[in-house]
Formats: sequence, C-alpha cells, structure tokens
Amino acid sequence: MKSIKSGLILIASAGIVLLAACSNSNPAANTENIPAYSSNPQPSASSILKAEGQHGKSHGGQIVETGAYHLEFVPVKEANGTHLDLYLQRGDNHEAIPNAKVTAQIQLPDGTQKTVPFTYDAKGKHYAGLLKEKINGQYQVKVNADIQGKKVDGRFNFNR
Repeated sequence: MKSIKSGLILIASAGIVLLAACSNSNPAANTENIPAYSSNPQPSASSILKAEGQHGKSHGGQIVETGAYHLEFVPVKEANGTHLDLYLQRGDNHEAIPNAKVTAQIQLPDGTQKTVPFTYDAKGKHYAGLLKEKINGQYQVKVNADIQGKKVDGRFNFNR
C-alpha cells in the first residue's frame, strides 16, 4: 500500500512538472520571435537593434537604428591602431548625413577613457576616426552625433 502511494505521488509530481514546463505564461520568456543579431551592441535605451541586412545595405559592422537614424559601426584593426568607420544615415532612405559632428567615447580594456573625433569622408560617405591604443581586449564605444542640434547616440563594442 505504501509503495502504491509513493508511486502515485511520483507520477503526480512528474505530471505537475511537465504541465508547468509546457504552460509558461510569461511572454517575455518566449524567444521564438527574437531575431539573430550580427553582433552584441549595447544600444542606448532609445535605440532599437536591427539584424544585419534586415534594414538596408550593410558594411559588415554593428547596426543600431535609433529614432529616425541608422548607425553602422565598423572597426578595422591596423598596424597603427584601430580605424573606426561610422555610417550615419537617415533611417527611412539610408541617405548619408554629411554635416554632423561625430565623436566616440571609448572605454579601453584597462578602464581608461578616450575621446576620438570623427571626420567625414565624402568619397566613402561615412565618418572615420583612429584609435591609436593597441591594448588587447574588449572596447566599449559610445558614438555621439550632433545633427543640426539633434543628439543621436549609439553604443557598440569590439575586441582587439
């Protein structure tokens, strides 16, 4: 009699566990509709991440859509440091924005902060900067763009 009760308790417990696992009512835990990202950017609270190729031509970098703007950050390791490209475009038609003031606040792997100014390359239709530090590790980047008085920020990272 005792073994029958133990068996019933065991079966009932297993059933409850299965029922709880199958009926998760938390919609935030549903990961079926989350897109695969090309990288792990850390956007500001107002930014919306887009998967690479989902929204216009990609240059192989990390993409952030924020408000009416499209930002794509492409770091390229070079002998004299890291070349940083930023494609700053309008979100609706991906037209380049040539008249912005762009800087990047960069946290190096050792925790120090650097500010890198960007200049506009009219031929390539993007902004470019050079980070001379060559420390190995992860760099956290916050790009600040001032577009005729409107502030646009994007957060990115890269490893060297």
